[in-house]
Amino acid sequence: MSFKRLEADDFVISSDSVAGVAWSTGNPTLSTFFTSSTQVASTSGKFFVDVYNTASTLSGSAVQFSLTYGNVLGSGSTNYNQLVNGASPSSTVYGQWQDLVIGDENTNFVFGAITASEFFAISLERARYKEKILLGSLTLKISGTLDAISLTDNSAYVSSVQFNEAGRVFQLISGSAGVRYTGSATTAEGYSANSGSYGWLLPDIGTIILNPLALSTVKAGGGVGLTYSGSTTGFATSSINELPFITMFKALSGSSAASFKVNSEETISSNYIFVRPRSSEYNYSENPSFISGSTGEVLYSSFINSPQTYITTVGLYNDTNELLAVAKLSRPLPKDFTKEALIRVKLDF
Repeated sequence: MSFKRLEADDFVISSDSVAGVAWSTGNPTLSTFFTSSTQVASTSGKFFVDVYNTASTLSGSAVQFSLTYGNVLGSGSTNYNQLVNGASPSSTVYGQWQDLVIGDENTNFVFGAITASEFFAISLERARYKEKILLGSLTLKISGTLDAISLTDNSAYVSSVQFNEAGRVFQLISGSAGVRYTGSATTAEGYSANSGSYGWLLPDIGTIILNPLALSTVKAGGGVGLTYSGSTTGFATSSINELPFITMFKALSGSSAASFKVNSEETISSNYIFVRPRSSEYNYSENPSFISGSTGEVLYSSFINSPQTYITTVGLYNDTNELLAVAKLSRPLPKDFTKEALIRVKLDF
């Protein structure tokens, strides 16, 4: 075994952006949506619903994203205490997302130019979007009682990026895969004078915020006629026909052409280490086939002046001779006094 200290110019660090399929199915489009009756019936089911790619009891099933609904007045869910109006899971969710996204519990969500007291949130499972959502990859189809709409982000049409507490903010517009649909009844950017925009894409936290008011409008106004148990003016009651996020789940999965497409993106940093065996180095071996184990002498005289070795492995050690990493060559590399080599080791992190 031979050791050689690496120099500063033997190290090069590089970063590359890598895009991939978000869903665990390996398919870029998620077209089947399932919930878990156990999760829906649990305490957490009052606040959100997990959405799976297959029935939750089947092998290979995994949570793809979660759905929730927030309402500043507490509408759309049952009060914690029927004597206290407005204190319900939906009001709690609204306050939590105010802190997470806006960073101020006294500031409401604003879609376009319209201040909203409610929203739907689609949160991708952390393992799905990795570091962030790939801009321009989103296609989200939502079906209502009147029509269906396909939404994407407007990242390709903005000259400056907006930011909030959750990172970058992009508006949702009518279109697919980052391309807007110019035949929409609304303007090209997806705004409506009375209901605001369709919502936001927050790529850095893997979240889509939907504006219920824009989706509940009629087709002529750019909506799909989405009807749900929330309200912008009422309070939560003891009788809720259906939790709003369950209604949204049905709006995503109810169509025969259900489609949710989005890709992930992450930055992979690579540390390249260049190992350079010179002509005078690594020509002898401590392998028992090369030297005598009892005397330490070279077994064959021809190996003294004209040795032949094969490099198969590169080990990286620290200053206390602790092995940190091992790189295996795809095939043995012949080495003698007439040969030099350049071995590139790549460490991704």
